[in-house]
Amino acid sequence: MARYTGPLTKKSRRLGVDLVGGDAAFERRPYPPGQHGRGRVKESEYRTQLQEKQKARYTYGVLEKQFRKYYEEAHRRPGKTGDNLLQILESRLDNVVYRAGFARTRRHARQLVVHGHFLVNGHKTDIPSFQVSQYDIIDVKPKSLETTPFIVARETFDASTVPGWLTSVPEKGRILVHQPPVREQIVVPITEQLIVEYYSKI
Repeated sequence: MARYTGPLTKKSRRLGVDLVGGDAAFERRPYPPGQHGRGRVKESEYRTQLQEKQKARYTYGVLEKQFRKYYEEAHRRPGKTGDNLLQILESRLDNVVYRAGFARTRRHARQLVVHGHFLVNGHKTDIPSFQVSQYDIIDVKPKSLETTPFIVARETFDASTVPGWLTSVPEKGRILVHQPPVREQIVVPITEQLIVEYYSKI
């Protein structure tokens, strides 16, 4: 259950991308933190690849050991390793809850999952890293439907933000998984080939 719990704005500024989504502090100061944040940084191929890996890790809230396991699993699967890696990350239960519009951020989605608000195919599932599969049905527990997070989710729901591989029915508290996500449906500012290159060297 370990995860990074520190300030994400600082990580956003270090990596040059909004990891939270709508982070006003990052928008005001989109340069690295610290006394020398606006100074020139010596770029290198390794540094670029490492930053891309860190960007993916912090975007999805995954620690290094687990991220490495995801990469190894992606490498074993047929097809492009980078595409497979993003598919595995996108298929995490906490990310699906976020993508379906039931949470403001992935951190918020993780909290909702850990607190036991969701059923997957009728079974209580409180593991954020749980991998959803094609035709899975994710339901908000009936007694959770009228709690504040899900009332707010219904009132603020925007169907245009839900990717095509999911159907979200907020009034019923239901998410349907039609298929595994394909690369074109994964809208994260990550160049996965750089991550593959990083791991191929270590």
